[in-house]
Amino acid sequence: MVIEAVAVMFIGLAGGIAVGSGLVAFLTVLGIAPRMTQLTKTHQSIRAYEGAIILGAQAGVWASFTPFSLMLPSIFLIPIGLACGMFVGMLAAALTEVLNVFPLLAKRIGVTEKIV
Repeated sequence: MVIEAVAVMFIGLAGGIAVGSGLVAFLTVLGIAPRMTQLTKTHQSIRAYEGAIILGAQAGVWASFTPFSLMLPSIFLIPIGLACGMFVGMLAAALTEVLNVFPLLAKRIGVTEKIV
C-alpha cells in the first residue's frame, strides 16, 4: 500500500514537471514577455509581465484544484470573456508568427528537400 502511494506521488510529480517544463519551453519559444514589451514599448516593465504570467499560472492551478466559484453577476462576464479572448488571440498570433519562421529557416539552410 505504501509502495503504491509513493509510486502515485512520483508519477504525479513527474507529470507535473513534464507539463510545467513544456509550458515554460512553449512560452520561451514564443517569446511572450519580450514581444509584449516590444509591442507596448514598455521594456522597463518586463519583470511585471513575467510576474503576471507566473501569477496567472498559479491562479489557474488553484482554480483547477479547488471547488472555486466567483458567483459574479452576468455583467462581469463581459470583461472576463474579453480578457480571455485577447489572451487566446495573442497566443494564436504568437504561435502563427513562430510557425512561419520554420519554413523560411528550412529554405535558408537548404533542408527543404530532406523534410518529409
